[in-house]
Amino acid sequence: MTKEVAIESPALLEARGLGKTFGGVVALRGVSLSVRAGEVVGLLGDNGAGKSTLIKCLSGVHRPDEGSILVDGKSVSLENPREAIALGIATVYQDLAMIPLMSIARNFFLGSEPTVGRGLLRRFDARTADRVARLELARMGIDIRSTTQAVGTLSGGERQSLAIARAVHFGARLLILDEPTSALGVKEAAIVLRYVDSARERGVGVIFITHNVRHAWAVADTFTILNRGHSYGTFRKGDVSRDEVLHMMAGGSDLDRLRPGADSKDGGTDS
Repeated sequence: MTKEVAIESPALLEARGLGKTFGGVVALRGVSLSVRAGEVVGLLGDNGAGKSTLIKCLSGVHRPDEGSILVDGKSVSLENPREAIALGIATVYQDLAMIPLMSIARNFFLGSEPTVGRGLLRRFDARTADRVARLELARMGIDIRSTTQAVGTLSGGERQSLAIARAVHFGARLLILDEPTSALGVKEAAIVLRYVDSARERGVGVIFITHNVRHAWAVADTFTILNRGHSYGTFRKGDVSRDEVLHMMAGGSDLDRLRPGADSKDGGTDS
């Protein structure tokens, strides 16, 4: 039997009983989640479980119809992503919001470029951008050849790691990572998981969204499991097995009724 976690307060971010509907479609119903500084929460669920809707509520893209969101123990109403960013909540989506033909340094400061000079003589401060980008990447354990190389020349894992380092540099206290390993091979995924661990060591809270139990199991301290807009609860790693997590993701008792004896025959898989 699994034991549901007793979440302690205050937390960096806490969602209480969030609900969201789109017309007649219930995307979320009564979902709660909490993450503290230096903690990685694995937000797990299959496609259509409600993960994307939940993170969009937490990052200011959607306003929940029900429930509340608290930051540092205080209730907040996030009207847009800028308000979430101002509170230290940074979301790294799968597309990473990077320009492949631009350099690492330019992408690192995209939208917040350091400049020198005034008026018509104002220009991008390439020297400062190079120094800061290289330093921040090194702090995350990322070794690059040159900050002038185009981002498009980096591997998928390196680009994900760059996005994480950028968010941390610009004041993120909480990172929401949207399926960061979904399109990566084994070695590339391992690189990203290592940098997620580095962010935790720097005291950053992380919500790691995935449908891959193996990847979540490698870095997460707790697991919040969604299925068709509902939450099975939040569980500490020491109180639940990987097979139990996979079972809940797959539908729990619904799956048992659909395929009796399937676990004993198939042994379960986690893609």
